[in-house]
Amino acid sequence: MRWFSSSRLAVVWTAALAVRSTAYDLDVNSEDSIIKGATLAADGMMHYYAGHLPGNTPGILPPPYYWWEVGAMFGGLIDYWWYTGNDTWNDIVMQGLLHQIGPDGMVMPKNQTTTEGNDDQAFWAIATMMAAERGFPNPPKDKPQWLAVTQTVFNLQTTRWDMEHCNGGLRWQIFTWNNGYTYKNTVSNGCLFQLAARLARYTGNSTYEDWADKIWDWTVESGLVSDDYRFYDGLDIPSNCSINHNQWSYNAGLYLAGSAYMYNITTGAVQEKWKTRLDGILWMAGVFFHPTQADVMYEAICEPYPRGCNTDQKSFKAYFSRWLAITTQMAPYTTELIMPKLRTSATAALKTCVGGTDGVTCGLKWYTGDWNGWDGNYGVGEQMSVMEVTQSLLIPFKTPPFTEVVGGNSTGDPAAGGAGDNPQLNAITDLSQPTGGQKAGAAIATLTVLSMTGYMVYYMVT
Repeated sequence: MRWFSSSRLAVVWTAALAVRSTAYDLDVNSEDSIIKGATLAADGMMHYYAGHLPGNTPGILPPPYYWWEVGAMFGGLIDYWWYTGNDTWNDIVMQGLLHQIGPDGMVMPKNQTTTEGNDDQAFWAIATMMAAERGFPNPPKDKPQWLAVTQTVFNLQTTRWDMEHCNGGLRWQIFTWNNGYTYKNTVSNGCLFQLAARLARYTGNSTYEDWADKIWDWTVESGLVSDDYRFYDGLDIPSNCSINHNQWSYNAGLYLAGSAYMYNITTGAVQEKWKTRLDGILWMAGVFFHPTQADVMYEAICEPYPRGCNTDQKSFKAYFSRWLAITTQMAPYTTELIMPKLRTSATAALKTCVGGTDGVTCGLKWYTGDWNGWDGNYGVGEQMSVMEVTQSLLIPFKTPPFTEVVGGNSTGDPAAGGAGDNPQLNAITDLSQPTGGQKAGAAIATLTVLSMTGYMVYYMVT
C-alpha cells in the first residue's frame, strides 16, 4: 500500500481488495533470497515515510503513527543496512535521527512534550545504540554522536527513577501533565534495562551492569514479571501499584535480549544466574507463537480477536524478531531453539505480502498466510515486522555487535544528561505546570490513552 492522502483512501482501499499477486517464496538457505525478501518489505515500509521530502519534517510519520515508531523504524533500517549491505536508506535515517535528536543530544524535541514518554525516548536511544554497535556512519563532528546520545538518554532516565511510589521504577510518562504519568509500564523499564546491558557490554563500565541488576530486581519485586517469566504490561500507582496482566511480545523481547547481553559479559555463577533467566524468558516466549501453526509468530493478545491490534501493537513483532536474533549472538547456545522459529515465521510472513494496489503489501496475520495470503491489514508496523523477521535470518553470517575495543568508533560521553547544574537539562526536565498549548495537546493525547485503556480492559475480560 503506497503512502497517500486520506482523501484517496476509500478509493485506493476498494481497489486494493481486488489485487492479488504471487506470494514470495522464501529460500531460508539463500542469502540472496533473504535479502530480496527483506528488501521487498523495507521498500513497502518506506512508502509511508515522507519526512525527507521538501516541506516535511524529518523523523516524523503521518498520522496515525506516533513519534516513537519512527525511532523504532530507523533502528530497523540500521539493521537492514548492516544485514544486507544496502545503504539506500542511510541518508534518510541519518537526517531523521539528527533532526529529532537535536543539538543537545537529549532526544526530547519540543513538539513531542504532550506525548513523549520514557519508552518513546528510549526507542530512539535503542536506535542510536544500534548505530554505535553496528558501525553505522557517524554524524558530522559538530553533531551529537551515537554513543553519547545513548548515554545522555540513559543518564536522563536514571534521574527519573522513582523510589517514592512502588519502591522504584520508571513512570510511563516524563511530564506530569500527560495522561499515564501515574502508570509504570514494563516497556519503559525494559528499555532502560536493555540499554544498561548494551552500554555495559559496549563500554565495559560496571556502573551500567549495576543498573541492569537494579532494574531486573525491581521488575521482579514489583510483580511485573512472574516466577515463570511472564512479563506483564505495567502497574498503576493510585491503585496501590496494582498490575495490568496483559502480555506483549516486545516486553518479553526487551528483557530477553537484555539478559542475553548480561549473559555475554559475565562469567561463573553470575553468568549462570543470567542463563537461568534467559532460559525462563525463552521458554515462556512460546506464547507468542501460534498454537496450531507451529513456530509462526503472532501477537497473542490482539491478532486473533475481532477488534484486532492497534497501530502500535502491529509493530511489536518487529522488535521481538530483532531481539530474538541478537540473543543468538549474545548467547549462542540459544541458536538451535530460536532460528527455526525465525525461519518459519519469515517464510509465513512473506506469504502475506500479496496485497494492496502494488500487489506486494504485507499483512499482519502470518499464521494465515499459507492459505489466505493478505489479511487486509497494512501499514508501517506490518511492513517493519516482515522486514525485521526476514533480515534476522542473516544473523549467522554477521559479526557480533561492536564494542569500544572491538570495531566500535562512536564517541561517548558517560556524564551527559546526568543530574547537575545544567540549566538546559533542568529546564527540560522541569515538571511544573504545563503551558496552554501543552494542555491542549495533552487533552488530545488523553483521549487516545483512554481509548487504549478501554482496549486493554476489553482483552483482560475476554
